[in-house]
Amino acid sequence: MGHAEVQSIHIHPVKAFRGFAPREAVVEPWGLTGDRRWTLIDDGGKVVTQREQPRLALAAAELLTGGGVRLSAPGRTPLTVPVPQPAGTMPVSVFGTKVEAVPATAQAHAWCSDYLGADVRLVHMDDPATRRPVDPAYALPGETVSFADGYPLLVATAASLDALNSWLAEGAHAHEGPLPMNRFRPNLVIAGTEPWAEDHWSRIAVGEVLFRVAKPSGRCVVTTVDQDTAVRGREPLLTLARHRKIGSKLVFGQNLVPLSPGTIRLGDRVRVLE
Repeated sequence: MGHAEVQSIHIHPVKAFRGFAPREAVVEPWGLTGDRRWTLIDDGGKVVTQREQPRLALAAAELLTGGGVRLSAPGRTPLTVPVPQPAGTMPVSVFGTKVEAVPATAQAHAWCSDYLGADVRLVHMDDPATRRPVDPAYALPGETVSFADGYPLLVATAASLDALNSWLAEGAHAHEGPLPMNRFRPNLVIAGTEPWAEDHWSRIAVGEVLFRVAKPSGRCVVTTVDQDTAVRGREPLLTLARHRKIGSKLVFGQNLVPLSPGTIRLGDRVRVLE
Protein backbone atom coordinates (compact mmCIF):
# COMPACT_ATOMS: atom_id res chain seq x y z
CA MET A 1 0.00 0.00 0.00
CA GLY A 2 1.22 3.50 -0.80
CA HIS A 3 0.73 6.47 1.48
CA ALA A 4 -2.79 6.18 2.85
CA GLU A 5 -4.32 9.07 4.73
CA VAL A 6 -7.57 10.39 6.19
CA GLN A 7 -9.55 12.15 3.44
CA SER A 8 -12.62 13.04 5.51
CA ILE A 9 -14.18 12.59 8.94
CA HIS A 10 -17.95 12.43 9.49
CA ILE A 11 -20.04 12.78 12.65
CA HIS A 12 -23.82 12.24 12.76
CA PRO A 13 -25.12 13.63 16.09
CA VAL A 14 -28.60 12.19 15.50
CA LYS A 15 -28.76 8.73 13.96
CA ALA A 16 -30.13 8.86 10.36
CA PHE A 17 -29.95 12.68 10.17
CA ARG A 18 -27.40 14.49 8.01
CA GLY A 19 -24.06 14.89 9.75
CA PHE A 20 -21.09 17.23 9.42
CA ALA A 21 -17.45 16.85 8.43
CA PRO A 22 -15.01 18.31 10.98
CA ARG A 23 -11.26 18.72 10.44
CA GLU A 24 -10.56 16.59 13.51
CA ALA A 25 -12.45 14.43 15.99
CA VAL A 26 -11.80 12.96 19.41
CA VAL A 27 -12.06 9.16 19.49
CA GLU A 28 -13.87 7.74 22.51
CA PRO A 29 -14.12 3.98 23.19
CA TRP A 30 -17.69 3.92 21.76
CA GLY A 31 -17.03 6.14 18.72
CA LEU A 32 -16.25 9.71 17.68
CA THR A 33 -17.26 12.35 20.23
CA GLY A 34 -20.86 13.33 19.52
CA ASP A 35 -21.53 10.64 16.92
CA ARG A 36 -25.02 9.07 17.09
CA ARG A 37 -25.64 9.78 20.77
CA TRP A 38 -29.22 10.74 19.78
CA THR A 39 -31.83 8.75 17.88
CA LEU A 40 -35.53 8.83 17.03
CA ILE A 41 -37.83 6.05 18.21
CA ASP A 42 -41.38 5.19 17.16
CA ASP A 43 -44.38 4.75 19.47
CA GLY A 44 -43.30 1.16 20.13
CA GLY A 45 -39.79 2.20 21.21
CA LYS A 46 -38.03 1.02 18.04
CA VAL A 47 -35.26 3.09 16.50
CA VAL A 48 -36.37 5.00 13.38
CA THR A 49 -33.87 5.28 10.51
CA GLN A 50 -33.89 6.10 6.79
CA ARG A 51 -35.05 2.50 6.24
CA GLU A 52 -38.52 3.61 7.42
CA GLN A 53 -38.21 7.36 6.84
CA PRO A 54 -36.03 8.37 3.86
CA ARG A 55 -36.89 12.05 4.52
CA LEU A 56 -34.52 11.96 7.50
CA ALA A 57 -31.74 12.39 4.90
CA LEU A 58 -32.84 16.02 4.52
CA ALA A 59 -32.91 16.76 8.26
CA ALA A 60 -29.65 18.02 9.76
CA ALA A 61 -28.29 17.93 13.29
CA GLU A 62 -25.56 20.30 14.38
CA LEU A 63 -23.60 19.39 17.52
CA LEU A 64 -23.55 22.05 20.24
CA THR A 65 -21.04 22.52 23.03
CA GLY A 66 -22.02 20.20 25.86
CA GLY A 67 -23.64 17.61 23.61
CA GLY A 68 -26.94 19.27 22.72
CA VAL A 69 -28.11 19.47 19.10
CA ARG A 70 -29.66 22.05 16.79
CA LEU A 71 -32.14 20.38 14.45
CA SER A 72 -33.05 21.80 11.04
CA ALA A 73 -35.01 20.56 8.03
CA PRO A 74 -36.60 21.98 4.88
CA GLY A 75 -39.53 24.26 5.70
CA ARG A 76 -39.01 24.02 9.47
CA THR A 77 -37.82 26.54 12.03
CA PRO A 78 -34.61 25.15 13.59
CA LEU A 79 -34.87 23.83 17.14
CA THR A 80 -32.17 23.70 19.80
CA VAL A 81 -32.42 20.59 21.99
CA PRO A 82 -30.36 20.47 25.21
CA VAL A 83 -29.00 17.25 26.69
CA PRO A 84 -31.91 16.02 28.83
CA GLN A 85 -31.67 15.94 32.60
CA PRO A 86 -31.16 12.37 33.88
CA ALA A 87 -34.72 12.10 35.18
CA GLY A 88 -35.08 8.41 34.31
CA THR A 89 -34.60 6.33 31.19
CA MET A 90 -36.88 4.45 28.83
CA PRO A 91 -36.17 1.25 26.90
CA VAL A 92 -35.27 1.63 23.23
CA SER A 93 -35.07 -1.25 20.75
CA VAL A 94 -32.01 -1.05 18.49
CA PHE A 95 -32.34 -3.88 15.96
CA GLY A 96 -33.85 -6.15 18.62
CA THR A 97 -31.50 -5.16 21.46
CA LYS A 98 -32.95 -3.25 24.43
CA VAL A 99 -31.01 -0.11 25.38
CA GLU A 100 -31.90 2.48 28.03
CA ALA A 101 -32.01 6.13 26.87
CA VAL A 102 -33.23 9.48 28.20
CA PRO A 103 -36.12 11.22 26.39
CA ALA A 104 -35.59 14.75 25.08
CA THR A 105 -38.02 17.66 25.50
CA ALA A 106 -41.66 17.63 24.43
CA GLN A 107 -40.74 20.34 21.89
CA ALA A 108 -38.21 17.98 20.30
CA HIS A 109 -40.79 15.18 20.03
CA ALA A 110 -43.30 17.58 18.45
CA TRP A 111 -40.76 19.04 16.00
CA CYS A 112 -39.61 15.60 14.77
CA SER A 113 -43.15 14.17 14.65
CA ASP A 114 -44.43 17.16 12.65
CA TYR A 115 -41.55 16.87 10.19
CA LEU A 116 -42.05 13.15 9.55
CA GLY A 117 -45.84 13.08 9.90
CA ALA A 118 -45.41 10.20 12.33
CA ASP A 119 -45.40 9.76 16.11
CA VAL A 120 -41.71 9.74 17.06
CA ARG A 121 -39.64 10.72 20.07
CA LEU A 122 -36.04 11.92 20.31
CA VAL A 123 -33.87 10.17 22.90
CA HIS A 124 -30.30 10.61 24.13
CA MET A 125 -27.76 8.01 25.27
CA ASP A 126 -26.58 9.40 28.58
CA ASP A 127 -23.86 6.87 29.38
CA PRO A 128 -22.32 5.15 26.36
CA ALA A 129 -19.77 3.40 28.61
CA THR A 130 -22.47 1.11 30.00
CA ARG A 131 -25.67 1.26 27.97
CA ARG A 132 -25.01 -0.88 24.90
CA PRO A 133 -22.40 -3.63 24.38
CA VAL A 134 -20.98 -4.41 20.93
CA ASP A 135 -22.32 -7.68 19.42
CA PRO A 136 -20.60 -10.31 21.60
CA ALA A 137 -19.86 -12.48 18.56
CA TYR A 138 -17.44 -9.79 17.36
CA ALA A 139 -16.55 -7.94 20.57
CA LEU A 140 -13.89 -7.98 23.21
CA PRO A 141 -15.14 -7.77 26.83
CA GLY A 142 -16.32 -4.29 27.80
CA GLU A 143 -16.62 -2.84 24.27
CA THR A 144 -19.64 -0.56 23.90
CA VAL A 145 -21.25 1.48 21.11
CA SER A 146 -23.58 4.48 20.73
CA PHE A 147 -26.71 4.34 18.51
CA ALA A 148 -24.58 3.49 15.45
CA ASP A 149 -25.77 0.38 13.61
CA GLY A 150 -23.48 -1.89 15.59
CA TYR A 151 -19.89 -0.66 15.96
CA PRO A 152 -18.15 2.51 17.14
CA LEU A 153 -16.82 3.57 13.71
CA LEU A 154 -17.34 2.74 10.06
CA VAL A 155 -14.37 3.17 7.70
CA ALA A 156 -14.51 3.25 3.90
CA THR A 157 -11.88 3.85 1.23
CA ALA A 158 -12.10 6.23 -1.71
CA ALA A 159 -10.57 3.61 -4.03
CA SER A 160 -13.32 1.10 -3.24
CA LEU A 161 -16.01 3.69 -4.02
CA ASP A 162 -14.30 4.36 -7.37
CA ALA A 163 -14.24 0.62 -8.10
CA LEU A 164 -17.91 0.27 -7.15
CA ASN A 165 -18.84 3.21 -9.39
CA SER A 166 -16.94 1.61 -12.30
CA TRP A 167 -19.00 -1.56 -11.92
CA LEU A 168 -22.19 0.46 -11.54
CA ALA A 169 -21.48 2.31 -14.79
CA GLU A 170 -21.53 -1.04 -16.65
CA GLY A 171 -24.87 -2.14 -15.15
CA ALA A 172 -28.54 -1.70 -15.98
CA HIS A 173 -28.92 1.22 -13.57
CA ALA A 174 -25.86 3.19 -14.67
CA HIS A 175 -28.02 6.34 -14.73
CA GLU A 176 -28.10 6.24 -10.92
CA GLY A 177 -24.33 6.63 -10.68
CA PRO A 178 -21.74 7.63 -9.90
CA LEU A 179 -22.70 7.54 -6.22
CA PRO A 180 -21.15 9.81 -3.59
CA MET A 181 -19.63 8.42 -0.40
CA ASN A 182 -22.45 9.84 1.73
CA ARG A 183 -24.67 6.92 0.65
CA PHE A 184 -22.60 4.77 3.00
CA ARG A 185 -22.55 7.20 5.96
CA PRO A 186 -18.99 6.36 7.08
CA ASN A 187 -17.16 8.05 9.96
CA LEU A 188 -13.79 7.85 8.27
CA VAL A 189 -12.85 7.92 4.58
CA ILE A 190 -9.32 6.91 3.63
CA ALA A 191 -7.54 7.88 0.41
CA GLY A 192 -4.43 6.33 -1.12
CA THR A 193 -5.21 2.62 -0.82
CA GLU A 194 -5.88 -0.05 -3.41
CA PRO A 195 -9.57 -0.86 -4.00
CA TRP A 196 -10.88 -3.25 -1.32
CA ALA A 197 -7.60 -3.08 0.64
CA GLU A 198 -9.76 -2.76 3.77
CA ASP A 199 -10.96 -6.37 3.31
CA HIS A 200 -7.57 -7.56 4.53
CA TRP A 201 -7.03 -5.32 7.55
CA SER A 202 -7.25 -6.56 11.12
CA ARG A 203 -5.53 -3.68 12.97
CA ILE A 204 -4.78 -0.17 11.74
CA ALA A 205 -3.27 3.02 13.14
CA VAL A 206 -4.86 6.34 12.15
CA GLY A 207 -2.39 8.97 13.27
CA GLU A 208 -1.94 8.23 16.98
CA VAL A 209 -5.08 6.07 17.40
CA LEU A 210 -5.15 2.28 17.12
CA PHE A 211 -8.24 0.44 15.86
CA ARG A 212 -9.34 -3.16 15.66
CA VAL A 213 -11.13 -4.08 12.42
CA ALA A 214 -14.11 -6.03 13.78
CA LYS A 215 -15.95 -7.18 10.66
CA PRO A 216 -17.09 -6.05 7.21
CA SER A 217 -20.16 -3.81 7.03
CA GLY A 218 -23.23 -5.51 5.55
CA ARG A 219 -25.28 -2.87 3.73
CA CYS A 220 -29.02 -2.22 3.72
CA VAL A 221 -31.62 -0.21 1.83
CA VAL A 222 -30.39 3.08 3.38
CA THR A 223 -27.58 3.09 0.79
CA THR A 224 -30.22 3.45 -1.95
CA VAL A 225 -31.48 6.78 -0.53
CA ASP A 226 -30.13 9.87 -2.30
CA GLN A 227 -28.94 11.96 0.66
CA ASP A 228 -29.67 15.23 -1.19
CA THR A 229 -33.22 14.45 -2.37
CA ALA A 230 -34.40 11.57 -0.10
CA VAL A 231 -35.44 9.67 -3.26
CA ARG A 232 -34.82 5.92 -3.15
CA GLY A 233 -33.27 4.08 -6.11
CA ARG A 234 -31.95 0.56 -6.74
CA GLU A 235 -28.21 1.16 -6.42
CA PRO A 236 -25.71 0.39 -4.99
CA LEU A 237 -27.39 -2.80 -3.73
CA LEU A 238 -27.74 -4.37 -7.20
CA THR A 239 -24.04 -3.80 -7.95
CA LEU A 240 -22.95 -4.94 -4.47
CA ALA A 241 -25.04 -8.10 -4.93
CA ARG A 242 -23.18 -8.85 -8.18
CA HIS A 243 -19.67 -8.11 -6.97
CA ARG A 244 -19.50 -7.84 -3.17
CA LYS A 245 -21.68 -10.60 -1.74
CA ILE A 246 -19.85 -12.20 1.19
CA GLY A 247 -21.98 -14.92 2.77
CA SER A 248 -25.47 -13.42 2.93
CA LYS A 249 -24.18 -9.83 3.25
CA LEU A 250 -23.63 -7.11 0.67
CA VAL A 251 -20.39 -5.61 1.89
CA PHE A 252 -18.97 -2.09 1.70
CA GLY A 253 -16.66 -0.68 4.38
CA GLN A 254 -15.37 -2.10 7.63
CA ASN A 255 -16.47 -1.72 11.25
CA LEU A 256 -13.80 -0.38 13.62
CA VAL A 257 -13.42 -0.54 17.40
CA PRO A 258 -10.91 1.88 18.99
CA LEU A 259 -8.12 0.24 20.96
CA SER A 260 -6.69 3.52 22.26
CA PRO A 261 -7.97 7.07 22.80
CA GLY A 262 -6.73 10.10 20.88
CA THR A 263 -7.66 12.55 18.15
CA ILE A 264 -7.86 11.85 14.42
CA ARG A 265 -7.29 14.63 11.90
CA LEU A 266 -7.62 15.21 8.18
CA GLY A 267 -4.43 14.12 6.44
CA ASP A 268 -3.41 11.70 9.22
CA ARG A 269 -1.30 8.82 7.96
CA VAL A 270 -3.04 5.44 8.03
CA ARG A 271 -0.84 2.41 8.69
CA VAL A 272 -1.89 -1.21 8.42
CA LEU A 273 -0.44 -3.06 11.41
CA GLU A 274 -1.81 -6.52 10.63
